[in-house]
Amino acid sequence: MGAMKWLVIFVSLGICSQAATESAIQVSVFSATSKTVTLRWTRYSGASSYKISVAPTSSPSDPIAFAQFGPNTVMGSVNSLSPGVNYVFTVEALDNSQATLSTATTESSTAPEMMDPIQAVKPKDSRTLMAEFTLRTGATHYVIRIQNSNGFYREDTVSSSPTEIRSLTPYTEYTLSIMAVNSGGRSQPSLPVTAKTVLPPPQLSTSSPSNDSIVVSWAPVAHAVQYTLSVYKFGSNTNVKHNASSTNLTIAGLDAGSLYVIRGFAWDPEGRAGEGSSHTNQTTRPPTPSSVNVSVVTANGAAGLSVSWEGDPEVYGSIEYFVMSDQNLTCNSTSSSCTLSPVACGEVHVIRVTASNEAGPSCPSSPEVFITFPCPPESLALAEPTEGNCTLTWDTVPHADSYVAFIKRSDGAEETCNTTCSNCTYHCQCGYTYLMSVLAFNRAGASPPGMNLNYTTLPCCPEGVSVSAVSTDTLEITWTASRGAELYETRAAGSSEVILCNDTAPVCALSDLRCDSAYSVVVTPCNEISGCNRACKAHTKDTAPCMPTDLRLNPKNSSCVSVSWTANNRAATYTVSALGGEGGHTCATAGNSCDLTGLPCGSTYEVSVIASSAAGQSLPSYSDSLETEPCCPVNLTVAQVTQAMTNVSWSHAKGAHSFITSLTSPRGHARCHTQDSHCLVGCITCGTNYTVAMEAASHSGRKANCSYQGFSSSACCPSGVRLYRMAGDALRVHWRSAGSTGSHGSPSYITEVVGSSSNYTCTAPPGENSCDVGDVRCGDIYRVLVAPLTPEGSKVLFCPQRLYSVTCSDSNVGAVIYRGKRSVD
Repeated sequence: MGAMKWLVIFVSLGICSQAATESAIQVSVFSATSKTVTLRWTRYSGASSYKISVAPTSSPSDPIAFAQFGPNTVMGSVNSLSPGVNYVFTVEALDNSQATLSTATTESSTAPEMMDPIQAVKPKDSRTLMAEFTLRTGATHYVIRIQNSNGFYREDTVSSSPTEIRSLTPYTEYTLSIMAVNSGGRSQPSLPVTAKTVLPPPQLSTSSPSNDSIVVSWAPVAHAVQYTLSVYKFGSNTNVKHNASSTNLTIAGLDAGSLYVIRGFAWDPEGRAGEGSSHTNQTTRPPTPSSVNVSVVTANGAAGLSVSWEGDPEVYGSIEYFVMSDQNLTCNSTSSSCTLSPVACGEVHVIRVTASNEAGPSCPSSPEVFITFPCPPESLALAEPTEGNCTLTWDTVPHADSYVAFIKRSDGAEETCNTTCSNCTYHCQCGYTYLMSVLAFNRAGASPPGMNLNYTTLPCCPEGVSVSAVSTDTLEITWTASRGAELYETRAAGSSEVILCNDTAPVCALSDLRCDSAYSVVVTPCNEISGCNRACKAHTKDTAPCMPTDLRLNPKNSSCVSVSWTANNRAATYTVSALGGEGGHTCATAGNSCDLTGLPCGSTYEVSVIASSAAGQSLPSYSDSLETEPCCPVNLTVAQVTQAMTNVSWSHAKGAHSFITSLTSPRGHARCHTQDSHCLVGCITCGTNYTVAMEAASHSGRKANCSYQGFSSSACCPSGVRLYRMAGDALRVHWRSAGSTGSHGSPSYITEVVGSSSNYTCTAPPGENSCDVGDVRCGDIYRVLVAPLTPEGSKVLFCPQRLYSVTCSDSNVGAVIYRGKRSVD
């Protein structure tokens, strides 16, 4: 390898040096340029110098350069290397004898060689430049440095050529240089070149003031000396350019309703065209509609004017048409017709049609004058100068050419009368209603239906008149409808009043008439024009009897009531009805009272009276309630509960609401008052015969006295009951008989001595007051009971008991000790 010049740069760090403690030297690349690489290493203890060897990576065993540094140097550079070459760098720590103490290697590439100047720079738009340059072998990417005289500085990283430099300022001069970059670093910047961006695009605003022109305007572009507009008609090959020195331009001679695409750019003082504006679409206004035609149409009962016209089918985009009448009617349409509504009769319309698109409206069409159909004739009148001959007249109508009169009779017959005058004469008959109308005509058609005139001749009297009573104060009158009658007046005249009924139906009910009265009824037919026929005959009819009043009830006994009332009819039969209870009961008379008989106990009735005659029945009188005496309970039972109290119970009693039960004897009486079917009666005397009676009362207070079989209270319980020890194992029970003996003489008594394991009884005959029991087991507690026997032989259950302890003496009964009284369990 030939000799190579090389330069060594070293850094001495003696002042700041310190002993390294690492076991081996370490090295790294501090920086690299296209010809220089700076290394950094760690100090090695005992090293007297450091040596750097440089060899290409392709031949690491053939060093091309050496450098050596003192012991206090830890950074050094190797210069005069080749650009864009990969090198292996070896750092050796040497001792005083130049022996190697430690070795470290690293690889690095030098930066690329300086780039050639940028070959070409041209504007792409007002904010973008396109740059072309020669690629450098070994470069991974490139950095373009952009500057201008206003202090702008920027570096853009790019990967290939050509490339775009964006986000610049319009109409500004820039200086550009380029650097190649690889893993080793950047090359030196190339020689600079200059380039200038173009003017920005004008912001166009367009409108179409007429159907053959477009006005374009824009804001001034700084530094612009002239503007050029390109106008292209959509769908054609026409593209016309226009130059302007101002900021607006009117383009005339265009096609109506066509779409034009407009684009513009500004020229700078250097004669360069600026950035083109975005394409602006502008449509010219549509052509004026022609051949306007008007006719009358009707929809949903409303009249309108159907307006049609001719339009240019070659126009671009959607066209909306606006139709206007000088009568303040308008309509819109996207087709070639629309309807002005509503319109009225006898109107004169001046109609114009305007086409409109997104550019605006066209000029209105030529005015079209149209007269609507005439208004209907008014003031229809009918005169009948002689019987059977009628003349119909009306007022003339503006814009009417002729008239047609329509005459329709109530039986369906029709006739018409055509005339250019304002009257028609026709033959009319009595007893009919005529409906008449008149229509006016012109070229637009017939007038709307106008007023109708009714004319009715004098009506006939109705046939088949029938008068019947439907209630006590109402007469219903029916008849056969008469020809020509619109209203019937029915009159009922009595002795002191007149009742009227007006109706259109052949039936009438005359109400609020006096009962039991004769009325003269007349049906009079009427109509509004000819009046009423007063020659119809009358019909006589009586109303029903009057309602009986002052109803009075007078009970005679438990099953008979006398009913009386006030009779106020000329001749009537009266029927009394009692409803309720078990069926109904009636009686009838021509007078003012009768008796209701056979009424059962415990029943409630509503009593009323109806009067009847040949004219019908009256309304029932106001009713009155009738309540018969309550029934007595069928069964009544008296059961003695204690010596001084009994429980009385009885069966159901129809109609009874409360009961008073009495037990009566010469020694006194007891009673109870209740709504139940039982009660407790206290304060009775034992051994006494009682009379049993009951008073049953209804809700209204009607009472029934009930008697029952007598009741005898039981014999009185004995007193002074004592238990005595007898000889051996016998005991004697002794007592004192009560003073009352009852209805069956002195009673017999039964004695019971009851222990825990043995029971003893004995019965004493009447008149005796002691009883003995034998074989009594001693050492037990005994309950001792003495009770009288009823005549039937059963024991009275409510007498008290006594407790005694019976001790033992040897094997016999010992002492008898009284322990107290005890009631019946």
